[in-house]
This record gives sequence, C-alpha cells and structure tokens, in this order.
Amino acid sequence: MKTVYKYIRRILPFVLASLCLTSCNDFLTEDPKGQLTSENFFSNKEDLDASLTALYSVIAGSQASNNLCGTNFLVGDDISTHPSSNKQPLREHDQFDVKDNNSWLSSMWEQRFKVIKAANFIINNAGRTPDVSDDEIKAAIGQARYWRAYSYFYLVTTWGKVPIMLEEEINYNAPLKTEEEVYELIISDLKIAETDCPIKYTKEPYAKNGFNIAVSRAAVKATMAYVYMCMAGWPLNKGTEYYELAAGKAKEVIDGTENGTYDYKLLDEYSKVYSWEYNNKNTELLLGIYYNRDQTNQAAPLTDFLQDMKQGGWGDTNGEIKFWKEFPEGPRKDATYFPKILLNDGELHDWWYDTNPPSREVVAPVFMKTVEGAVRGTEFDYTNPSLVNAAGEKTFQLIRLSQVYCWYAEATGRSGQINTKAVEVLNKVRNRADGEESDMYKATMSPEELAEAAYNEHGWEMAGYYWGGIASRARDMFRMYRYKDHFEYRKENPEIEVAPGVKRKEIVPVTGTWDDSKMYVPYPYEDAILNPNLK
Repeated sequence: MKTVYKYIRRILPFVLASLCLTSCNDFLTEDPKGQLTSENFFSNKEDLDASLTALYSVIAGSQASNNLCGTNFLVGDDISTHPSSNKQPLREHDQFDVKDNNSWLSSMWEQRFKVIKAANFIINNAGRTPDVSDDEIKAAIGQARYWRAYSYFYLVTTWGKVPIMLEEEINYNAPLKTEEEVYELIISDLKIAETDCPIKYTKEPYAKNGFNIAVSRAAVKATMAYVYMCMAGWPLNKGTEYYELAAGKAKEVIDGTENGTYDYKLLDEYSKVYSWEYNNKNTELLLGIYYNRDQTNQAAPLTDFLQDMKQGGWGDTNGEIKFWKEFPEGPRKDATYFPKILLNDGELHDWWYDTNPPSREVVAPVFMKTVEGAVRGTEFDYTNPSLVNAAGEKTFQLIRLSQVYCWYAEATGRSGQINTKAVEVLNKVRNRADGEESDMYKATMSPEELAEAAYNEHGWEMAGYYWGGIASRARDMFRMYRYKDHFEYRKENPEIEVAPGVKRKEIVPVTGTWDDSKMYVPYPYEDAILNPNLK
C-alpha cells in the first residue's frame, strides 16, 4: 500500500537527523553534526513534502510497539499482564506502582518529544517555502500542529505537569507547565489545525483509494471533542461548559457525515472493524497510523497472545476477568476476544481451562484485535497453529466514528441534557454490537443514565486496544477519576464465576494504599537527572 510511510526510504538521512532525537539523553543534549539548518531547508515544495514524510515516519515509529506507545494503559480495568517473566515494565502499571527507573518509561517519554520536535521544525519554518500555495503551507503546518497537540495530550494525561517545547532547540532547564497551561497549548494548536487541515485529501501520499491518510478536519474536530471531555473531568474539572463544548464538536462531525461533508460511516459488522479485509479501507476510521512492513518495522500481532498458546505469544497483555464477564454477549464480544484459545497441547479450549492440578501460569481472556493472519494479507484464524509474523501491517486506529458517537452521547448526558440524536447515535453503536436493531437506549433515560451508557459502550468498543488510540479505556477512567475504585477492586481481587462451577481471579497482585500520585507515572529517572525541574 502506498501511504505517507511508504516514502521513508526516499528521505535523506540528514532530514530525519534534523527532526529526530536518538536517545533519552538527546532530549536535553544535542549534537549539531550533520543537521540541516532550519533556515536553509525549506527551499522548494519537495522539501515541504519531505518534512511531512519525516514527521509521519517519526509518528509511525513512536507508536510501533507497546514500550513506545504506552504501557500506562494497563491501569485500565479492561487489560492486565503477566505476573512474572520479563513483564515488569508492564506489570508496574498494572499494579499502580510505576518506578522512575522503569525500563520502558524513558521510551514512552522520549517518543512523544521526538514527534514534538519534528512538528516544531515544520511549524516554525515551513512558512518560508517559496513557490508553494498558502493552502499547501497551511495544510502542512496544520498537520504538524495536530501531532504536537496529540503528543502533549498524551504527555499531560500520563505525567501531568510537563515542559513545553516550542522550538527545535532544547532548553536544558525547561520548567514544568501546569496541566491547564498544557491544555491551553493543545487547544490552541487544534483550533489552527481545525481551520487549516483539509476536509479531504485528493493526492497521494496523503490519500489513497478515496481515504484520508493524513490528518483531516473531521479528525481534528473529533480530537477536540475528546480533549474537551478530558478538560471537563479530572484534574481540571471544568464541568458542564466543557462537556457542552465536547458535544458541540462531536456533533459537527456527526452532522458532516450525514450531510455529505465527510465521507465516514460505520461498518455494518463489528468484526470488520479490525479485520484484514478492511485494514486499509475502513470507512469509520477518521484517523489511523498506516504501516507497510516493506518500509517500516512494527511488532504488534503477538503481544496479546498468552505464552502457552500454540501460536507462540509473548504474553504481554491479556483481558481482565471482571470486564470480560460484564461485556455484553454478541458479535462485538465474539470479535473482541478469542472465541477459543489453541494451547500447546494442540487442542482448542475455553480461556478459563486449566489442568488438574493447575499448571497454567496465566488463565485469562485474550484480545484478538491486533492479530494478523499467518500468511501475509489474510485474516487471522485462531484455529491455525502457525506462528503469526511479528512484522505486521495492521493499521493502528486512533479515532473511529463509533467513538465520536459515544463521545457525543456521553458529553450530552454529562452536561445535564438528553436529546434524540444522542440516543440515536448511541443505539447505532449498540445495534451493531448486538447484530440486531434492538434500539435498547431510550429518550426516557436520565442524562446521567445516558452518560454512563455511552461511557460503557465506548469501553466495550475499545476494550484492550491501546496501540495509539487517543481514547483507551484507561484514559476514560482517568478523566472520570475512576482509577482509585479499580485500585481498590484489584486489591480485593475476588473470584469470579466465569462458567458454571468455574471461578477465576486476577493473577497480578495489587497492594498498598491509594493516593492521587498514582494517577500519573513518574518522570524517567535519567531525564530527571538532566533536567532538575523533573525531580
């Protein structure tokens, strides 16, 4: 597939060197050798295109594996990990006990600033490109502003107070900015991107087969809706006014899809959402990160497999039992979790199967969303024992239309209102999930009931998916200040009846006493040494 990322090999090494950081230490220490100066780079349209290609290559790399895109999502109530093995970097998040020397923490931090630096390079310099139309320059800068905002949104919801970098140069003593100040930058960037990003791209590599590959105006509006929801919740707690802003932006996207301004619509079956068939033609995907393993390396498909599965999984993540138990039965659940798991004995089993006496180290539901077929370009078959290739090409889905429907309904309810459109679009999500037109949500619901129904539907839509999605289950719980409740539940860790006469519980222990510092992760130790403001 020809995408933004297909052109990575055509970019000269010094272009990437001028945009990227190569280690955590480089965040605060720069070596200018071989870097192209900003003043001399943007000399023609090819340079402008190359800068965007470089930005998207950095974005693709920053999301390509879970040690880069964010193990902090394991604090969500949908997903857990392995109790031993080499999973400590993940397990600390699952246990609400992340250490500043967590071996993956520095990568999570570093990758966000790589994207920010690449975006700053375009924001601050692309405007001087000669013989290029104003619209093309605005579109380039709009995309860069979007990705800077996206990166700071990740940072502020993971670390809270963070330095703000608006130049390519690194400030050795950059002060921490408050959450409010970081959100102000995010909204400022998104407002510009909203105006300057095109509704529809018509030329490769920004479009392919009629689908937007790069950031579109609808994607920006949807992002603004979710950012406003987060500002309405913890820790800023801006409340009703910001829920109304969120509902308004989500409604703009919904209206645009209905009046033909935007070419997005729900796929008719949930199983298609993460299928290989619709990997590069997903009509409900407002924004994704596209991969071509001939051009990039990406290691996603195996991570959701248990280590004792025949396909040879890594055992990084698995589902939490209570969330699986409460997940409504139907096609959506069937497409979210492995229907059966193929173990090393060559037999298919229910996930809760164990020997007598017990011998399986992890007994838990298993997510199936990122898995690709063993043969390139085919659907995954869970009954096939063939090893799944780790160099996958699954598109990482950042924002889908079904999410916007949920956000609109939730924001409407949390602002104290209810209307027929909010109920209608929420029913679209649930009807597809159930595989029938049940219209279970009614306009007679209270606003609070609508909000909670939408919150839950969104959780089920996104369960176990954290590969770059802007709104994971964990981030929903964060903005609603629900980590604490889950922490206390995981401490108690009751047995749950998963089948008649069969009870299972989580294997990863959670201990200690809650305090709000657990809402965030600590700054990486090596970066705190270099920047005293991070201590």
